[in-house]
Amino acid sequence: MSSEYDVIVIGAGAVGENVADRAVQGGLTVALVEAELVGGECSYWACMPSKALLRSGEAVRAAQRVGGASAAVTGDLDVQAVLKRRDSFTSEWNDSGQVEWVQGAGIDLVRGHAVFTGPRELRVTAESGAESILRARHAVVVSTGSTALLPDVPGLADAAPWTSREATSAQTIPARLTIVGGGVVAAEMATAYATLGAAVDLVSRGTLLAGQEPFAGEIVAASLEELGVTLHLDHSPASVERGADGVVRTTLDDGSVLEAEEILVATGRLPRTGDLGLETIGLTPGDWLDTDDSLRVLGSDGRPFDGGWLYATGDVNHRALLTHQGKYQARAAGDAIAARAAGDEVHDAPWGRHAATADHRSVPQVTFTDPPVASVGLTAKAAEKAGLRTRVVDYEIGSVAGASVHSDGYTGTARMVVDEDRQVIVGVTFVGPDVQELLHSATVAVVGEVPLSRLWHAVPSYPTISEVWLRLLEGYGRQSA
Repeated sequence: MSSEYDVIVIGAGAVGENVADRAVQGGLTVALVEAELVGGECSYWACMPSKALLRSGEAVRAAQRVGGASAAVTGDLDVQAVLKRRDSFTSEWNDSGQVEWVQGAGIDLVRGHAVFTGPRELRVTAESGAESILRARHAVVVSTGSTALLPDVPGLADAAPWTSREATSAQTIPARLTIVGGGVVAAEMATAYATLGAAVDLVSRGTLLAGQEPFAGEIVAASLEELGVTLHLDHSPASVERGADGVVRTTLDDGSVLEAEEILVATGRLPRTGDLGLETIGLTPGDWLDTDDSLRVLGSDGRPFDGGWLYATGDVNHRALLTHQGKYQARAAGDAIAARAAGDEVHDAPWGRHAATADHRSVPQVTFTDPPVASVGLTAKAAEKAGLRTRVVDYEIGSVAGASVHSDGYTGTARMVVDEDRQVIVGVTFVGPDVQELLHSATVAVVGEVPLSRLWHAVPSYPTISEVWLRLLEGYGRQSA
């Protein structure tokens, strides 16, 4: 294994793997450094295991909503079978398959923890304690992701709290679970654990899914209560204590006390940059790494740091903390590094091949609650804050013929946010069963800035839920008349 490469990528999660692959395809030599499992957070503790935990209950409830099928649903959910299926998604936390892919792609895998010792130079310490020095000719890419934020609540750190890692990898379901947080992880894990038989209390200092359209949080809150989750909205934990009996007692700001076998903290993320030796190269450990659109790290002067050899992709740059956006950034960064190394033209203007432009106003996201929330672009509030002159159109998805075919009593809401000056859609939100499959059409409309006059010619098939697009456009037309 060489000690000098064209590119060194720190972090072999889904994002780092993609950077490395694109750079190799561009003709460069690449070392991929990983201290844990190749495949990273998404493969073993986030996207994949969490969705496996959610899917079985979702499938049962979907069948229960269809006459003729509902009678065939008998018995309770097989919790052990759900956990076993989840384990298969993570390959039992064995990364040999991912390692095989890395090697097959022509990437050198270096196991160990990387620390900067100077510009374009890293010391990697293996689990055995053995050290090696790696040097990069062209670029180093930080793809180390993020870790759970533990809020400063008295007693919390000593109560052995769960983070998303423990929640998605648990081998048994606690009888009672307290969840602190109101975002995506909190809502999804409340859905999963309530379905798997836990009595769940969810504590949020504000509303649920506060970054989404208000109706999304309201619908998800109602569905969680229907699943048996007790919501404590507009409340915060004042203190936490795990007693000698193993019970976690959480005292809220109103004096009430919640008891549970486990407490899950889902209140935000921090960058994994604290132990990379960033101070050695003139950056601050523990900070998010700000980047330009080709993912080069920026210095305090807003220019590419130290000539532009340092890149950051994925959660660590705080642009959009989503796996699919990180992989999108990875493709842009890997291709940009290869182009710069070859002396080729770099297309880093907005929407260029080497620019992650979509991170700004065109980010798609699905919250896999029941019902799911699928959104892309700006909410009505965010569009107004951005200074756009907008018109908002809402439609009840259950009124679409395809929704009645899908399930009995289908309920859901769609919202379209239109930039009136340009006559293009800048945001879409769907809430309802299976709306995640509508999201990419919305993403194409937003990213492509397709004029409303042209969207009328994109005819949705009948009877499908996609017919909601026609109803949204009709609603916009009626408002215009």
